[in-house]
Parts: sequence; structure tokens; C-alpha cells
Amino acid sequence: MSDILNHLAQTLEARKGADAGQSYVASLYAKGLDAILKKIGEEAGETLIAAKNGEPQAVVHEVADLWFHTLVLLAHQGLGPQDILDELARRHGVSGHLEKAGRKKPSD
Repeated sequence: MSDILNHLAQTLEARKGADAGQSYVASLYAKGLDAILKKIGEEAGETLIAAKNGEPQAVVHEVADLWFHTLVLLAHQGLGPQDILDELARRHGVSGHLEKAGRKKPSD
């Protein structure tokens, strides 16, 4: 499952040096964090609407868009899908309530 995520992460990393006029991802990087976050917000909203409308195939398309733009954010922040997979593995088998309560707060 993570092969496609790793491949996408490599492609997104390569796009950091691409021409913004030739690459959608490079254009997002060039526009900066606010543009990337705006796309994530848009895709999250579209995902919610598709789910609310009971459109399974639309949900698949919108979640794919949401994941893609989230991967762009991760790359922009110097992170990758493995960071998320590691965190999910760390949480696996732990109560969500306990896991959340045990997180360090930014002020800690």
C-alpha cells in the first residue's frame, strides 16, 4: 500500500525544483503555504459534501485529492508519508483517549 505513497512523495520532492509554469505542484510550492492549505481546505469540504450526498465514487475522488494535497503539504514541511505511517503504527492498539491525553502540548 505504501509503495504509491512513497512514489508520490518522491515525485512531489522532485517537483520542488520544477518550473511553476509547467508543474501544478511546483506552482503550489511557489505560491507558498497558504495556497497549499487553501487547497487542503477545499478538498476537505468537497469530501464532506460527497459523503453527505451519499456518492461513494465521489468520496473516493475527493479523498484522493485530499490525500494528494496533504502529501504536498508534508513535502513542503520536509516530511513524508513514512512519518505519518510511523505515527499511525505508534498509535495502533492504544486507546484514542489515552493517546490524545498523553501527547505533549506545544508549550511543554
